[in-house]
Amino acid sequence: MTTKTVTRREIKVDYMARVEGEGALDIVTENGQVTQLQLRIFEPPRFFEAFLQGRHFNDVPDITARICGICPVAYQMSSVHALEKIMDITITPEIRALRRLFYCAEWIESHVLHIYLLHAPDFLGYESAIAMAANPELKPVVERALRMKKIGNQLLAVIGGREVHPISPCVGGWYRAPRREELLALKDELEWGLQAAIETVALTGTLDFPHFAPEYEFVSLAHPDEFPMNEGRVVSSQGLDIEVEEFETYFAEEHVAHSNALHAQRTNGESYFVGPLARVNLNLELLSPEAKKALIKTGLKFPSHNPFMSIVARAVETVHAFEEALHIINAYQMPQPSRMPVRPKAGEANHITEAPRGMLYHRYRLDEAGLVQEAHIWAPTSQNLKRIEDDLRAFVPGILELPLEDATWRCEQLVRNYDPCISCATHFLRLNIQRR
Repeated sequence: MTTKTVTRREIKVDYMARVEGEGALDIVTENGQVTQLQLRIFEPPRFFEAFLQGRHFNDVPDITARICGICPVAYQMSSVHALEKIMDITITPEIRALRRLFYCAEWIESHVLHIYLLHAPDFLGYESAIAMAANPELKPVVERALRMKKIGNQLLAVIGGREVHPISPCVGGWYRAPRREELLALKDELEWGLQAAIETVALTGTLDFPHFAPEYEFVSLAHPDEFPMNEGRVVSSQGLDIEVEEFETYFAEEHVAHSNALHAQRTNGESYFVGPLARVNLNLELLSPEAKKALIKTGLKFPSHNPFMSIVARAVETVHAFEEALHIINAYQMPQPSRMPVRPKAGEANHITEAPRGMLYHRYRLDEAGLVQEAHIWAPTSQNLKRIEDDLRAFVPGILELPLEDATWRCEQLVRNYDPCISCATHFLRLNIQRR
């Protein structure tokens, strides 16, 4: 009698930082076939949408900023834009320019954090950025990263009042707008940062990218005149082109049995891809001049369907953010007034901005007193979760013959392509192989 041998492998994510709790990635294969794949988020619900109910609209930007310590600006400003639509507020060009500068600051600090401290060690073969810094040849690279991130944080503090969970943004504008001289004081550092960002693109262009390029529907905002940050239509690589107000007609969220985190999907049930790679692919021509030059010099072909090239897209967007920040500061005029008049009004509206790691959707309903009756927030992470599972399902069969350590590393690297909220832990996967 012949006994059939079944080789069983199991991949687990034990802890995912920056999603406020623990999560697990369970992948089960038998004889080279994926039989089960679940990206389980078992964190307890955080109730931010419930916290907002009954609160005055002026409280909303401060509360939503606490959702994320890496990208509070996007959460604040998505809420601000939606609430301003309800109350028919038209801001001045000066307020608008300062908001884009605010986004540039967040993109700089968030992208640099992800590129150098969370993702580059995967490509360079190090356990962490600390291990990289122990190499005399790479120590200057890590020091460059820390200085670049500090510049983004400094710009956030000048505009927002502090580096984390800024306090200056409000519905209608700013509680306090920075003086021109405060911003000009950062100009030399921003000019240094621009050159450092260009060098960062060159560095990412030399990395070894696995050959992996599924068919994606990339989705991002698009604006006719500028690289998308806080305004625009929703477009996709498969021809979607809609107003933000139509978003929930074409996209839906669902509960999955293995996760407390919602999975977003197209209404046809398919996954989609948001984030820097989607933005760069869909908005190449609107990148700043230096960002375009830096990307061309890498020799890499964009648009790209290789998710591992997300690190290049982040680096290119960092160049754009530094260059646009300098442009805005050079032309900056302090908003007068810094805040437009605001009167409570009943109504419902939504808005999308581009957080560093992808589209961020907010919808609010207010009563006549300006109190929140309903709030609905789709984070970029939830929009990518289904897509990450689809990627892993396609990727895992190709690495099953690798040694245990290498297979683990490849899965970690694939997940970190997407989202700093998942990849703050340098090593969060435990790969168990069971054979029977």
